[in-house]
Amino acid sequence: MPGYSDPGFDTLSLHAGAQPDPATGARATPIHLTTSFVFESSDHAASLFNLERPGHVYSRISNPTNAVLEQRVSALEGGVGAIAVASGQAALHLSIATLMGAGSHIVASTALYGGSQNLLHYTLRRFG
Repeated sequence: MPGYSDPGFDTLSLHAGAQPDPATGARATPIHLTTSFVFESSDHAASLFNLERPGHVYSRISNPTNAVLEQRVSALEGGVGAIAVASGQAALHLSIATLMGAGSHIVASTALYGGSQNLLHYTLRRFG
């Protein structure tokens, strides 16, 4: 039976990736509706943009709420990381853009979702 050092699926699905809010003590992860974040200095901003330290710079890239979701999904799947995107089409495009390059070949079924077929056959073809 899973214990404190080896939490089960139910515990992970509720708590993985989350910490109590240090300012309020809230147990549930707050929803951060901000678009951008304050930097301590220009050096701090540069280190965040250069991925030299963890943190958030702009909510379309990352924010604390999405970070908890990503960490929770990763924990539930036994992964080392996760990325949350807005749609399945965004996930497909991100996966292909990350793994493939100009001149690469993709073998895919014609039974794919139509939007995926269009992305593979028409849109990405323009990039070689």
